[in-house]
Amino acid sequence: MPSWTGRPQASAAFLNPALVAAVAAAAARDYEEAASGRLMPWPMAFVVAPLVLHRPTRRVLPSSTRTHLTNWVADHPALVAGLGARTTSLAPAVREGLRFGLRHQMLAIEQGCLKNTLPKSRTGGELADLIKAASLIGRWTAKSENPSTVFALLGVRP
Repeated sequence: MPSWTGRPQASAAFLNPALVAAVAAAAARDYEEAASGRLMPWPMAFVVAPLVLHRPTRRVLPSSTRTHLTNWVADHPALVAGLGARTTSLAPAVREGLRFGLRHQMLAIEQGCLKNTLPKSRTGGELADLIKAASLIGRWTAKSENPSTVFALLGVRP
């Protein structure tokens, strides 16, 4: 990642490590809850970010996990087609966000998985939309026993 002074202002604001860590933490929290205590594999953070931070994708996410991931993928082929490239381009920001989250105790790693260490809090505005979407992605991906299934459905290679 370029230094803060070398980053475009919009990129620095929207891809800042604290925001990426908060998104990963929200997904990890709800993944664990939905998976009856099973923790979210850390590579899933690389899928959460492009689904949540990309506004057009975030806007068409289902309102609940009753919509099966396979059906959603089939209904949104154009968004899914670009997901691999978005995942690759966001990987440095996700790595930076995970390091930030670990360093500031927003996240912990247990047995190769991410664990949220923050309590639920109230937020407003666009941040609330991001956290809500991350929570949904956490619950949604927890339905799959194997993370590689989620990666394959979304056309993302770990």
